[in-house]
Amino acid sequence: QVQLVESGGGLVQPGGSLRVSCVASGFAVRNRHMGWYHQAPGKWREMVAIISAGGSIYYKDSVRGRFTISRDLAANTLYLQMNSLKPEDTGLYYCHADTEWRPHSELGDWGQGTQVIVSS
Repeated sequence: QVQLVESGGGLVQPGGSLRVSCVASGFAVRNRHMGWYHQAPGKWREMVAIISAGGSIYYKDSVRGRFTISRDLAANTLYLQMNSLKPEDTGLYYCHADTEWRPHSELGDWGQGTQVIVSS
């Protein structure tokens, strides 16, 4: 059974950093296209960063240079390091896994989300 469990969210001041994690089970991270998605309050969920099964990485323009997506194949875990956080980064962060390359689709497998609040 495929399961994605996120953790690491919390409250952080503007300019601060957080790292969120996603532990995968039921499949190997190396065999999926994996990504992090952000849902701001009252808005649709959007792709933030994705890493293909082959290791190619893509970022949403607004986070490039501040966020880093990575994976630990031995731990079967996906990470998102978020630096220089801004209030507009506030929201739920979801982990996503897919067997097909469709980064703007709601298909595939999703975690339950972890809350990030950027506020002073």
